[in-house]
Amino acid sequence: MNGRVLVTGSEGFTGQYVCEAFENAGWEVWGAGTKPLKRKRYLRIDLLKPETLRRISSEVNPDLVVHLAGVAFVAKGDADIYYKVNLIGTKNLLEALCLKNESKETRVILASSSNVYGQAGEGKIAEDTPLSPVSDYAVSKVAMEFLGKSYRDRLGVTIVRPFNYTGVGQDLSFLIPKIVRHFRDKAPAIELGNLDVARDFSDVRDIARYYLAVAEAEVSNDTINFCSGRASSLREIIEICEAATAHYPRVVVNPAYVRKNEIRVLVGNNSKLFEATGAQKITDIEETIRWMLAYT
Repeated sequence: MNGRVLVTGSEGFTGQYVCEAFENAGWEVWGAGTKPLKRKRYLRIDLLKPETLRRISSEVNPDLVVHLAGVAFVAKGDADIYYKVNLIGTKNLLEALCLKNESKETRVILASSSNVYGQAGEGKIAEDTPLSPVSDYAVSKVAMEFLGKSYRDRLGVTIVRPFNYTGVGQDLSFLIPKIVRHFRDKAPAIELGNLDVARDFSDVRDIARYYLAVAEAEVSNDTINFCSGRASSLREIIEICEAATAHYPRVVVNPAYVRKNEIRVLVGNNSKLFEATGAQKITDIEETIRWMLAYT
């Protein structure tokens, strides 16, 4: 047994893969979320209700908390919820963890986002790239990062910044699942933006392994990118889907999806991740897409 880990947001897209990775590595895994699930090793919590978080110490007493719970997308006009959940909710969680048994320091991995870099420009983005958030979501994550650092005298807090990633089970509001669904359904046409924009896409299974690698390498009080270090354009994604399905839909470039002054290539630098953890595997984007296309 490598220890006891609590994963907040365990029922979400990322959380399910992270829980599986830790379970396969021999950890005692506890999930936590807002759903009223009746199952072993699961806590129903609300980040905005501190009284529900006290159970973490009394019932689980984890060695490690992987904090994935948060808000990424909200309806227009509801931006305040980013700050309530991602910032205040995280503060409530960290406060609750500070109340646990002080004979054993709890380590915490906070899931931030590559969005904190904003439109950083061409080239591989490293952890020391200046932060330039351009949305309420990104600003809330920057604020969460500074909050997390302020607890490092009481908790071992590591901040991770995942770039784009995808896989089976991701919501269709995300770009690659949308493209994959069109090919699986043999749709005659698909509307996209600039086909030559390239982004750093990882496989969610790799991302889950990176969380495990950070935990098992006992990385503490640091900030690390989670990324593939490679960029794929939408045109390349389409070509992979065409080759895998022998389906050739009409690709329509919708001007409404094309952003002005959009950075052509955004890709992360993963050297710190690999040096700190020894993680090496990077699943090729073609393998990821074929996995998604094959899933029924």
